[in-house]
Amino acid sequence: MTSGPDGAAAARGAPPPSTPTSDAVLERLTRLHPKIIDLSLGRVERLLERLGHPERRLPPVIHVAGTNGKGSLLAFLRAMLEAGGRRVQAYTSPHLVRFHERIRLAGGLIDEAALIALLERCEEANGPEPITFFEVTTAAAFLAFAEEAEGKEGAGGKEGADILLLETGLGGRLDATNVLDKPLLTAITPIGLDHQQYLGDTLAAIAGEKAGILKPGVPCVVGPQPDEALAVIETAAERVGAPLHRHGQDWRFAPGPEGFQFEDANGVRRCPQPNLPGPHQVANAALAVACARRLEGFDLGDDAIDRGVRSADWPGRLQRLTRGPLAEDLPPGWELWLDGGHNPDAGAALAETLKTWHDGPLHLIYGMLNTKGAEGFLGPLAPLAKDLKAVAIPGEKASLSAEDAAARATRAGLDATPAAAVADALQAILRSAEAPGRILICGSLYLAGQVLRDNG
Repeated sequence: MTSGPDGAAAARGAPPPSTPTSDAVLERLTRLHPKIIDLSLGRVERLLERLGHPERRLPPVIHVAGTNGKGSLLAFLRAMLEAGGRRVQAYTSPHLVRFHERIRLAGGLIDEAALIALLERCEEANGPEPITFFEVTTAAAFLAFAEEAEGKEGAGGKEGADILLLETGLGGRLDATNVLDKPLLTAITPIGLDHQQYLGDTLAAIAGEKAGILKPGVPCVVGPQPDEALAVIETAAERVGAPLHRHGQDWRFAPGPEGFQFEDANGVRRCPQPNLPGPHQVANAALAVACARRLEGFDLGDDAIDRGVRSADWPGRLQRLTRGPLAEDLPPGWELWLDGGHNPDAGAALAETLKTWHDGPLHLIYGMLNTKGAEGFLGPLAPLAKDLKAVAIPGEKASLSAEDAAARATRAGLDATPAAAVADALQAILRSAEAPGRILICGSLYLAGQVLRDNG
């Protein structure tokens, strides 16, 4: 994920207008601060104090930072914990179709009435003072999680919750989620170049921001990292006194034809093939196994871990579309796929899967925000694709135009032309194709959300 919150996308994919709606409250909240992203803890700490410190009343928390794979890691962990009979909450961003996806209570996604009530409580407590969209909605999420954990009916029922999976929005050190004194466990997924305008231009600088979630005495499970990033994480861990459980040293995995082999201090075991496709998802599943085996007090057995690996679901990550107008327009023999990756490492990981698609030509449809490096993302895909159609992302002010996106794809080595919309791009591919193949829509989670809303 990638994936700082975006106030401009707050109301995307919402239910039809009614009075009141969460969309109306969300839209008001975007006006409380002129900057969409302004990394700081002061504003959210002020609001949480006014709300009675819900962040101090949460169930045990796994706090996750990193550049790629955060959402997939949480999906695997949630599936494992639920397979073990645990009631699991999760906080992720951004959403794909509806804002409600960001706040998953133990009983399911937060409902409309509860979301409106929580947002209005936060709005009233904050008053007119500046606060970013992500900060105020994170405070609302903490209220929802704390009140469900305490068994309050309005937040999700009386059964409570056993654990909260908490994903950073951007960075870590100054991320609005980083207000917890002592989570149960932290995890850092692979670090790469992304959001350089906020986190720094080097892997070391970005790793320093991500390592800001480390806490004294709290174990941190570290996924595969570039040497430069790992060195920074190790230094930060030593400084704060956080025990590390590092890939390549304390745990490791090896992919196989029917799954992967996992090894740590407790021994070696075979794990099944993950439900999510792609070699990078094997790495994400292995990191989830490493986390699950370090969870004190939860005693997840091998059966629950394996069932979680086999059942995890995370939309918009190399997802095949089989329904909706776009899929229904495909002639026999064609496949339509969707992926929300958007940085160079995501492009490289995606390419590893695409290299195994040998049974027909690959056509790309892509759109991207102007804050991302299109050439870095598309470079690994260029040798694998026959052609590319570039589109603007509907409703996103920060989207590249179709013409600019096509020019950048051409510089990356692709046969690229602009198209007015995804449906037009698909039809242009079908008209010019000589044989059935696969069409992959990619380049942005915001584009993926648009496509899923219309075709998921």
